[in-house]
Amino acid sequence: MSFWEKLLNAIGNTAGNVLSAVVEAIRTVFEGDPETRRKVAFSVAIIALSAKMAKADGIVSEKEVDAFREIFEFPPEQAKNVARLYNLARQDVAGYEAYAERLSSLCVTCAANCPVLEEVLDGLFHIAKADGLIHEKELAFLRHVGQIFHMNDEHFERIAARHVSVGRDPYKVLGVSPSDDFTTIRRRYHGLVSEHHPDRLISRGVPAEFHAIANERMAALNAAYEAIEKERRAA
Repeated sequence: MSFWEKLLNAIGNTAGNVLSAVVEAIRTVFEGDPETRRKVAFSVAIIALSAKMAKADGIVSEKEVDAFREIFEFPPEQAKNVARLYNLARQDVAGYEAYAERLSSLCVTCAANCPVLEEVLDGLFHIAKADGLIHEKELAFLRHVGQIFHMNDEHFERIAARHVSVGRDPYKVLGVSPSDDFTTIRRRYHGLVSEHHPDRLISRGVPAEFHAIANERMAALNAAYEAIEKERRAA
């Protein structure tokens, strides 16, 4: 039996607070197995936030559901179980803040700007822009989640800049200033590449199902650096 099946069997057809039922199930079903418990809790929180992210503008589009499937990979035979959990989260009376707080509480090693939680925000941005643009209500949702994640404003804006398709500011993406010399910019770029390389996700405890989003982030960082390099060479 997969951990998805164990979790859903423990939840049952609860009519109460789904978040409370899920948390209790994670605590009891996977007691004595902290690694699996952490992975399950992380995955559940991502699924729940993704479901509520898709509904932030009032409509859950098929493109947003497809975007969720792109960033959260799972075996085909588990599709029904993941879908059931997704739908439970979408129907829950608890607000998305509770899921964000639960996920934030899993990252005990970071006081602020946690790289693991940055992975989650990148995934939520990916879903938000799936239907062509990020709605103002979705941006408000994301900003509030960022605050719960203890992301400072500058860090949040840098994450957001990576997901703007038109008029993207490469300097903001890298967190540098146009007044910085190219040596400083290059050093910053290489630092970000090292920090966000997909191979480092495993050491951070990010489930393998969530690794797809790292490639999109790396592409944004590379594009920003190449744009600045081209601009400096032309000057």
